[in-house]
Amino acid sequence: MNVEIMFLPSGRSVVVRAGTTVLDASRRAGVPIRTRCDGKAACLMCKVTMPHSSSGLSPLNDNERRKLAGLDRSGTRLACQARVFGRAVVEVPEDPFRAAVRKQMMRQAEDDELW
Repeated sequence: MNVEIMFLPSGRSVVVRAGTTVLDASRRAGVPIRTRCDGKAACLMCKVTMPHSSSGLSPLNDNERRKLAGLDRSGTRLACQARVFGRAVVEVPEDPFRAAVRKQMMRQAEDDELW
């Protein structure tokens, strides 16, 4: 069975085989999600959020629940552990380096307007 997952804020979506991890689905969709452990739930960098109660994802397993230490209550999941079993929507946070560059460019644009 194939299922669709959409990634926000890009709006990209991809159809994958049921049981595919969110991390693998993001790679197929061309949506970068940071990770250092290559999907072993060790680095905790692949956090994504569910903007809606996305019932298309697998329930938390014990390992993911321990790693998230309560963040799951706010809709946070580990992309390497969450699996897609139905239509799902997840939000990928902005990469910290890109966020810093964007903020710096915004400050520079504001400074340019003053002169």
